[in-house]
Amino acid sequence: MALTLQPDQLRRSKEIARLLLRYGRSDVLAAAQRDPLLADLEPPPPEAADEAEQLARDLEALGPTFIKLGQLLSTRSDLLPPPYLDALARLQDEVEPFPYADVERIVAEELGVRMSKAFADFAATPTASASLGQVHRATLRDGRQVAVKVQRPRIRQRVLADLEALERLIGFVEEHSERARRYRLGALLEEFRRSLLAELDYRREAQNLLALGRSLERFERLTVPRPIDDYTTSRVLTMEYVEGAKLDAVSPLARLELDGAAIADELFEAYLVQVLVEGLFHADPHPGNLLLTRDGRLALIDLGMVGHVAPGLRDRLLKLLIALGEGKSDEVADQALAMSATSAESDRDRFRREVNHRVLSLRDAAIEDVAVGRVIHELVGVAGECEVWVPQELSLLGKALLNLDHIARTLDPGFDPNAAIRRHAGELMSRRMRRDLSPGNVVASLLEAKELAEQLPARVNQILATLADNELRLKVDAFDESELMRAFQKVANRITTGVVLAALILGAALMMRVDTAFRLFGYPGFAMLCFLAAAAGGVLLLWDVLMHDRREGEGRRRRR
Repeated sequence: MALTLQPDQLRRSKEIARLLLRYGRSDVLAAAQRDPLLADLEPPPPEAADEAEQLARDLEALGPTFIKLGQLLSTRSDLLPPPYLDALARLQDEVEPFPYADVERIVAEELGVRMSKAFADFAATPTASASLGQVHRATLRDGRQVAVKVQRPRIRQRVLADLEALERLIGFVEEHSERARRYRLGALLEEFRRSLLAELDYRREAQNLLALGRSLERFERLTVPRPIDDYTTSRVLTMEYVEGAKLDAVSPLARLELDGAAIADELFEAYLVQVLVEGLFHADPHPGNLLLTRDGRLALIDLGMVGHVAPGLRDRLLKLLIALGEGKSDEVADQALAMSATSAESDRDRFRREVNHRVLSLRDAAIEDVAVGRVIHELVGVAGECEVWVPQELSLLGKALLNLDHIARTLDPGFDPNAAIRRHAGELMSRRMRRDLSPGNVVASLLEAKELAEQLPARVNQILATLADNELRLKVDAFDESELMRAFQKVANRITTGVVLAALILGAALMMRVDTAFRLFGYPGFAMLCFLAAAAGGVLLLWDVLMHDRREGEGRRRRR
């Protein structure tokens, strides 16, 4: 398939194609030379300089979309070797600021009023300027100090054009490279598209600030700036101004005055809570995104890039981290494989051997050499070599923990992440259980109980009808008819008990809506009595089942 590009897309597409060919494979290069649109592209000469650093410079030269792409690739140790990951992680997202006249125009368009009416003061010089936008310090009419992030003019249109060109070229590469298809470059591009477009909507970042702020409320040494809703749109984000210095700019003498060990431990616990309990975490916690405030707290800023973790995956990640902290290599491998996609070509045995080697080396390492994030990063890389496709969330977690290892040791040189995981594992499990018992989950369970109560009679009738028509077939070597009838009677008794308990739960759920003078634990009394009766009956039924099974097991052992 030849590439079909519009004339206005051709120049940009050729710039991107040059990058792909420079670092691509010979099969893709040969196919490109046969394409009429790419035939004039000469393969670049071998570089004497470090190729990884050259890749970072090339991405910076292509602009904002590719700076962000490089930052995403720096988390994918299953795709790139360590030198490339290190070079891309150092990509600078700092560019020349755009004119103040454009800032005034964009703010006025987005807020619907002149800047002088919205703000008492607005600094013309930005405090920070990145590829997607820049930040100005301002003062609201009520005197509050705020930071205003303003998106670059026409940046969304430029990003969409780059993404369209990338989509065409990646499709071309996948068609001519088996390795590209194996590494699912199309899926990686789609993941990148979603992440980048979300980062261009500042309302999403405002929601992230609120959600993260709620999840970190109990951490006294951490803070997250709150957004100002009335001054926030898709292109303008106004938030509380945090006075402080970037952590990597704080002098060693100033750090001596901090309670570094306590801050490091709280920051590490907070990230575990974000990932494993809340399912929303700050995906880029490098020192430049952490401010040390004047009162000795850490402020988490720049939440454009966040990770989301589904509930089922949180359980597996928690088990993986606990196993990693305790040095259980088999459990680490089991959890990694359970959350990953595999195929007939996946080398599971090699993956298990590599996991075992790395986990054991972590367990035997000295405290100053322990780096949980680095081990997870290595596991993701090994998975790629073994054609085991781990979820993106594990890659992001590895990168986040790798940064946290560095930050925590900056605050406390003796920090041990393994010990921190073991120390906080119990609290994490407790928070997960409390979250599962939230009102929303209880209502969902009640609805499931209602569905069970509605469907159970029909299913019991179906079973009894099958028995009555003599259509139930049991394959046994030999059986005692009287014993079989007793077993059926026990099953029927338990089903009947289950129906009664379900009815009690359903009735209690309905009575919760009836306000009565008699109350128990602050809820309608009759409803709570039904709930307690159902709970007691459930415990008795479970006890009966367990004791019966235990007696049956002992009886079978004696008969042997």
